[in-house]
Order: sequence, then C-alpha cells, then structure tokens
Amino acid sequence: MSPLRSYRNLFSLTGVVYILVAFLARLPVAMSQIGALLLVSAATGSYGAGGAAAGATAVVNAVASPVAGALTDRIGQRPVLLVQSLVGTAGLVWLVLAASSYTSGDPWWPLVLIAGASGAFLPQVGTLARVRWRPIARRSGRSEQPLVDAAFSYEGAADEASFVLGPAVVGLVAAMLNPSAALIAAGVLLGLFGTWFAVHPTAAVVPRRDATVSREPLPAVLVVLVLAQLTIGMIFGSVQAGASVLATQAGEPGLTGLLHALLGIGSVTAGLAVVAVPDVFRYENRLRVFTVALALLSMPLLLVGSIATLVPVLVVLGLAIAPSMITTFTLAERINPPSRLGGAMTLLAAATGLGYALGSSTAGRLADWGGYTPAFAVTIVGASLAAIISLVGARGLRRAQGARRAQSVDVDENT
Repeated sequence: MSPLRSYRNLFSLTGVVYILVAFLARLPVAMSQIGALLLVSAATGSYGAGGAAAGATAVVNAVASPVAGALTDRIGQRPVLLVQSLVGTAGLVWLVLAASSYTSGDPWWPLVLIAGASGAFLPQVGTLARVRWRPIARRSGRSEQPLVDAAFSYEGAADEASFVLGPAVVGLVAAMLNPSAALIAAGVLLGLFGTWFAVHPTAAVVPRRDATVSREPLPAVLVVLVLAQLTIGMIFGSVQAGASVLATQAGEPGLTGLLHALLGIGSVTAGLAVVAVPDVFRYENRLRVFTVALALLSMPLLLVGSIATLVPVLVVLGLAIAPSMITTFTLAERINPPSRLGGAMTLLAAATGLGYALGSSTAGRLADWGGYTPAFAVTIVGASLAAIISLVGARGLRRAQGARRAQSVDVDENT
C-alpha cells in the first residue's frame, strides 16, 4: 500500500479536525523552552538566567511527564490533560507577568522556579496521541496493524515538524512583537487546543487500568528504548548548540533556528516514508539499521567548516532521525502492556528531553573550549551510543515482542 493511501485510511478514522487539533496542541511544548529563554534573557539581561529558565522548563517537564502518563493509565487521559492544559496555560501567563514586573537588581531565580512550575504541567500530546491509535484502529473493524504502523509514522513526523515550527513561531512573534507575546501565544495554543484534545471523543477510547487488578510490570528491556531516546535527544541538543556557535562565528547568529530546522526537514520527510517499509523487516532490525545509519551520517560533522558545508550534512543526517524515533516508540507499543502504555510512552518522551538538555549543555561547554567542532563531536558520540544500544538490545526486544504477542493471543482466546 502506498504511503499516501495509508495516511488517507488513517485520517479517515478520526477526521482531519482531530489531526489538526492534536498537532497544534503539541506546539506549546516546543515553544515554551525557547520562549522562556528569550523572555527571561530579555527581562534580566542575562543569558545565564534565560538558559536556567529554559533548562528548568525542560527538565521539570521530563520528570513530571511520566508521572502524568502513568496517571492517564489509571484515571484516563481526559482529566489529566484538562488539568495540564489549564494549569500549564496559567503557568506560562504567570511567567510573563513575573518577567514584566522584574526590575534590574532583583534576583532572577524566582523566574526560574516559575518556568519550572509551568514545565511540570505541559502535556506530552504527541505521546498520548500515539496511545489512542490502537484502540481507534480496533474499533474501526479494519486491519489493525497497518493502521497503527501508519499512525506511528505520522506521529513521529508530526513531532519532528512541531519542534521545527514551534521555535520558528516563537522567533517570528518575538521579532514582530516581543518575547512576552511569543509565550502568551504558546499559552493560548495550550489553553485552546490542549483542552480540545483533552475533551475530544478519542480520549474516551483508551482503556483505563482497573485499580483492583494487580499492576502488570513494565518489561525490563524498555530500558533499551529509553536509553536510545536519551541518545537521540543528545543529538538534538548538541546539533543546536554546534549550529549556534558556527552561525555566530560566521556573523549570522540569526540563522541558528533555520539551520536546526534543516535537521527537521530531512527527518519529517523520512518519517512520513517509514510507513512504506515492508512488514518482513522486523522492528528490532529496523532500529539497528536506522541507528547505525544515524552514527555513519553524523561523521561528516567533523569536516564541517562553514554554514554552506553544514547545510547538506544536517539535511542528510535528519533522514535517519525520525525513522529511529518512530521505531523506538513503535517497539514500546509492541512490548508494553496496554494498561501501562501511557506511562511507558511518556517515559520515552522524558528521556528525549533529558537527552536534549544533556547534549546541549555538554556541547555548549565544549564549544566554549574549542568551538563548534567539539560540540558536533557530542552529536557523533550520541549517535554512536544509539547504534551500540540498539545492537546490544535487539535480541531482548525480539523476545519481548514475542512474549507480548503470546499474551495477547491468550487474552483473545479467554475472552
């Protein structure tokens, strides 16, 4: 089946409006970090304060998201997402008000605390949207697995697109108006589309775990996927840091966002094409191939010496990123109990965020010492670790998929 037909079949299950709402609802997460950076830096005159606020937003969100995900497994997505959307919106507005009242000489650490508090309530819409697709596909009465595969390919590409578009929107609004307006825009999107995503009928199709039933444990091999996502997050953070240093040294600091977007262009394109990969290509083997490709395609970063040479390297490197991420999330869906899927998915998202912070901070420190080349070396280390983790963990992932399939057959026979 062609990719176009696969996506047409998928979108017919929910309608285009849901697809649009779910996409716009995930933008605030992509906008909040850079929005906090620009807002706090402008208010305090300190890039260190802005960086601390952005880091607090990302790290607290990474810690809080798995807790929220586990809660959706227990009580359902709707109440959790409603609280996150409304409180998260209030948190972003609070940060804007606090920054607007800041005066020179005031301590800036309260702004960092407020940024962290808002980050705790930013929902990981992309991961929770993934959780909805299998029950949606099951209720359609059509062949279930092709629809789920198409859904995960789309969601991976949508996440990539959101992390390209989100910072671009922040930069555009901040340039046309001011950083406060950019963060307010993120709050409006969260309040409107986050709430809409929460109350959408698809939220009700996700089964909840009965509190009276013993809690089925997450498989130990999930750690392989968590570590893989951590290293992919390192790639994002280190590429952004290296591109920023290179653009600044070239006298074009404004190109940093555009350069990082190039990584997303190749990634989104490849992500949408993943649905065409034949089923005989097992998922653990896909992960090995995609992450090895990621490691190999990152090597030319050591040869980059100008913006002109960086552009094609980033576009080509992006071709391996979304396929790798899509495969890790698909494997997570295949090996985890349905009653724990929300927690497992948000755990992967949290690992990506922590990896981003780790890669960005490490690359930034190395760039202070030796420029953009050492920063890009962090990208290569992250990609190489992803390949090693995938190669070592492939056997365990294959066994876990077999065990989950066997349990599913037993459940079907007993019902």
